[in-house]
Amino acid sequence: MSFKLDRVHVWSGEVLDKAGGVAAKLALLAQSGTNLEYIYTYRQADKPGTGMLLVAPITGSAAVKAAKAAGLHETNNPIVLRVEGDNSAGLAHRLTNQWAAEGLSLQGLMMSVLGDKFVGYVSFDTVADANRAAAILGDLGSITDAESKTAHSH
Repeated sequence: MSFKLDRVHVWSGEVLDKAGGVAAKLALLAQSGTNLEYIYTYRQADKPGTGMLLVAPITGSAAVKAAKAAGLHETNNPIVLRVEGDNSAGLAHRLTNQWAAEGLSLQGLMMSVLGDKFVGYVSFDTVADANRAAAILGDLGSITDAESKTAHSH
């Protein structure tokens, strides 16, 4: 099993926590032709009536202009990695267990499966933690490949 791993450069901004709050921000990006691959929202418990919108990628001058017009800015918190590859039962446990064994705490995790493939977005507090997680993921992919080949040869 191999994994494809990419750093996601996230842009974020505050939104009104009401019907259309997120849609209004996304409208500016859509009108500029921005093709978003990552959209995450959450309410701000310490600021009732507001939430946060995180999106990626924002590339090219039209997308940057639209993002800024929507009140978004590039952020380094959280550090987000996109992970994708072949799905198998127990994969999320194997990944998170290995990261935990190495002392890595996740700020957030979202994984989805479509057919026999998975995609996940993992958030870390620091670039160093994200880099360590990526190295562990590479090792886990190598171990999983070896185990798979051994299992198929018996």
